[in-house]
Amino acid sequence: MKAINIEALTRDNVRRLTPYSSARDEFTGAEGVFLDANENPFPSKVNRYPDPQQRELKSKFADLRGVRKDQLIIGNGSDEILDLVFRAFCEPGKDFVVTIKPSYGMYKVLANMNDVKLSEVALDHNFDLDVDAILAASEGAKMIILCSPNNPTGNLLNKDSIKEILEKFNGLVLVDEAYIDFADKASMLDELTNYQNLMVSQTFSKAFGMAGIRVGVGIAHEEIINILNRIKPPYNVNGISQEMALNRLGRIEEVASEITQLKLERSRLINFLEHQDAVIRVYPTDANFVLFKVSDANKYYDRLVEKGVIVRNRTSAFGCENCLRLSVGTKEENNRFMEVFDTINI
Repeated sequence: MKAINIEALTRDNVRRLTPYSSARDEFTGAEGVFLDANENPFPSKVNRYPDPQQRELKSKFADLRGVRKDQLIIGNGSDEILDLVFRAFCEPGKDFVVTIKPSYGMYKVLANMNDVKLSEVALDHNFDLDVDAILAASEGAKMIILCSPNNPTGNLLNKDSIKEILEKFNGLVLVDEAYIDFADKASMLDELTNYQNLMVSQTFSKAFGMAGIRVGVGIAHEEIINILNRIKPPYNVNGISQEMALNRLGRIEEVASEITQLKLERSRLINFLEHQDAVIRVYPTDANFVLFKVSDANKYYDRLVEKGVIVRNRTSAFGCENCLRLSVGTKEENNRFMEVFDTINI
């Protein structure tokens, strides 16, 4: 394994921090007369605090992904995981982080929230990594963030390129895999045993179809997880969300079936778009959306909205001029998009 000094990467105040200990951290039993947490004693579904460490959820998710539960941290969406990483490792007003462009806009928001400079390195003409440019920009950086499959481009980043960055960069490399279940190639989780500086974030919002419960997962070396647990809020994932996520994990065959259906619909949408004279280019995708280029994205977006079909206008994103991003819907929703798009004349 490539090893790094994780303690040295950590902010000084976080290294000295004694984490908050909640009542449910100090007693983890399921039976008893609970008079320790100042809760309302009258029974309801939500009168008791949830498990602050999400132990059962970690155990089930770890089994699904083939990792250990001590390698997991659960967050209120993967955005909270990313925020915790910024707060644990990046000194405000001093450190900087590198990411790619175009990519997920929340990285810049989180960097600004934490007063951390963000350097963006352009992807190449195929929306893939320029390893030399990333490594050059990352000299002295605390972290590199890579979204794979990338949003808004949809493509899976080259795994060998990510491994080269992991090998040559001595900071943390966070790979955001929100859309990984829609890709045919393996997750970077396979590399956790080889790189101590690798962290992977995943989510229940996409393939699991649970955007409304806000549950994200960070997977990394246990030393990184221990540091993040020092600053994690005590009850950051509510009990209802934990229960619903566990229920969904118990129906994993249903999830797999939905992913298969969405992949088939994705292929159908791509085939439709590739045969439209109005479409200049359809970009390869490993996600549950398709990025495509038209002559005037603003006009096409407006025409679609007029007919009640809402896509995402990405023309303002770097390298995505006149591009629209189309989420894969149900067969009926996709049929409606195709019907409307076919009638637009610009």
